[in-house]
Amino acid sequence: MSTEETSRFVRIRVEILLEVHDEDAVTTAALRRIADDAELPDAERAHAEGAVTEDTAEALAYLVDPFDLVGEVPGVELQQASWSSERVDHDPDSPEWDLDEDDGEEDDEADGEEGRIG
Repeated sequence: MSTEETSRFVRIRVEILLEVHDEDAVTTAALRRIADDAELPDAERAHAEGAVTEDTAEALAYLVDPFDLVGEVPGVELQQASWSSERVDHDPDSPEWDLDEDDGEEDDEADGEEGRIG
């Protein structure tokens, strides 16, 4: 049997493009989440507050949690997650932003069937 047939691990790749209409609301929500995190050490808290106050993309990265996407899915446990945020120029008419376009990956990868996380 191949690793693909026997592995219990599945990697899901998600790319999300958000349009921010109210930067203050995003920053306020991130600051509230930081304040509510009782386990966050003071030094990390100060760093996080500065980062989310200076950059809305950082505030969004603090608010978006991959566990929220799969926390209620039965039969799975989140093993690893990483994510980042950045400001980007967006032209909805550009072919670069066509989500339906084949990106050249093999069919099994495009369908989300990928090997082991490593």
